[in-house]
Amino acid sequence: MMVDSVRKLSLTAACVAALSGCGGDGKAPVDAAGGSSGGLGTGGTATQAGTTPGAGTTNGGGSPPIGGGKSSAADVARKLGRAANFLIGMGNDLPADFNWATSGIYKLGAPLDLHYIYLVNGWQDWNPGGNFPKIIAEVDKSKGATPMSSVYAITGQGENNFAVLSDDAYMTAYWANAKLLMERYGELEGPALVHLEPDFWAYAQQKSGGDPSSVPARLAPECGDLPADLSGMARCWFKLARTHAPQVVIGLHASEWAAGSGNEVGEFLSKLGAAESDVVIIDMLDRDAGCFEAGQLDFCKRGGEFYLDETNQTSPNFAERLSFAKQVSTVTGKPILWWQIPFGVPSETPGGTPGHFRDNKVHYIFNHIQEFVDAGGVGVAFGVGAGEQTTPDTDGGQFQAAVQAYFAAPVPLP
Repeated sequence: MMVDSVRKLSLTAACVAALSGCGGDGKAPVDAAGGSSGGLGTGGTATQAGTTPGAGTTNGGGSPPIGGGKSSAADVARKLGRAANFLIGMGNDLPADFNWATSGIYKLGAPLDLHYIYLVNGWQDWNPGGNFPKIIAEVDKSKGATPMSSVYAITGQGENNFAVLSDDAYMTAYWANAKLLMERYGELEGPALVHLEPDFWAYAQQKSGGDPSSVPARLAPECGDLPADLSGMARCWFKLARTHAPQVVIGLHASEWAAGSGNEVGEFLSKLGAAESDVVIIDMLDRDAGCFEAGQLDFCKRGGEFYLDETNQTSPNFAERLSFAKQVSTVTGKPILWWQIPFGVPSETPGGTPGHFRDNKVHYIFNHIQEFVDAGGVGVAFGVGAGEQTTPDTDGGQFQAAVQAYFAAPVPLP
């Protein structure tokens, strides 16, 4: 997973005051009620099969408590304010001018469940008072989606740099921002999802040899009762969430390359304290398979086979990915959210060109939703981790047609 395409965004004071999106002139084209720019066609209220998402809940409080044990996929969906159906989301799609009518998730003609953004180092200064995630969340709420943040901040001085965990100045700022995020989400009237540090936990598993107590880490002042190591770091995030934003759903990231099996990865996440979380987030590949096959772009030069076999007869294939996820889910007792899934269109011809690289994950997932449910899944959030990939604007309508068909008959969660 890489973040070459993450936009370090800022909004004008006018947009902060309006708690809405910004056009290039700093004006807010979307009103607080969802306005005419949203593309949902429902006055900003999303429904699934005639059921209002989160019906019967308040700030997730109407759902059974989550964290501290096993979490069912249906319970997590309800805590997120959604109906108990397999969730579909999208992210990393904010337009440069903040015109919400051109934001990918809001022009599909279907009410997606989740909308995710990246929070990289410095997000706290993108808006006065660290309000950036709250601003985006308020627009998401007005349009019927549940907001989600992928926090990618510990890597500010290198993706595999564990020295920062013992750097007092660095970690003091890190934890201040973690608390700030939870305080801003705590001010929301509804739920949000926080996805913690993609890839970091995989590096941590390798660095620690599977023993999180072997790597020291400085913690937030509020976490003085937790061990000053990797497990304390994960649990400190959970504690800040429960204290300052109890309606937040929170989870660690699981990477396939962290160890030899999903069981091993799940065991390490459990040692980190995953039982105190709600969900585990997994990615398959953060850009189109065809981008790697073509090898034209600097960020798509990686050895290996990337196009998955839909018949599941040869490797790599989807059954292998689902088996890994099922192992992680079973060991941790948490449902799986697949994230940052690329948009490429299937093709018999390897490769492609920028904006039109091939991939088949959208095609396979929407034709095999039950397999993802059976693997412990709560949902899938689509998006890309680099520029020049296939998008819903360049895929010939594949993704839009798929989500419209899915939300006409969503798949229930156990």
